[in-house]
Amino acid sequence: MNDFAVDTNILMYLYDSDNPNKRSTSESLLASTPSVSAQVVSEFLNVTKRLQKLHKRDILEKCTKALRYCKITPTDHNVLDRAMFLLNRYDFQMFDSIIVAAALESQCQILYSEDLQHRQVIDGKLTIINPFL
Repeated sequence: MNDFAVDTNILMYLYDSDNPNKRSTSESLLASTPSVSAQVVSEFLNVTKRLQKLHKRDILEKCTKALRYCKITPTDHNVLDRAMFLLNRYDFQMFDSIIVAAALESQCQILYSEDLQHRQVIDGKLTIINPFL
């Protein structure tokens, strides 16, 4: 069981030279082997491709390096069912519902995210924390 999961924005700051404090925080979080949903992996690849305009091999290499020690949670039927429940209950965006559901399926206690409501508790089990506040 991993104690925490990270959202896509945490990964994006790994390569942000304009925000050294956020970069340092992201590096520390990734060094602690978080859970990462398959949805986050897809978003990270997509955003990196769009923003950094790298060759596809370089993008995949960057992703592999960043996530080398992370537990990647697949998007299976349990995650999708839970995401539907969360979408209805909390009115999350669709992809955020999948990320939160994957964190719950991985039995995480914390989801680090800059995009979701800081300190919101989901189903009494998962707390969303913005690590940059």
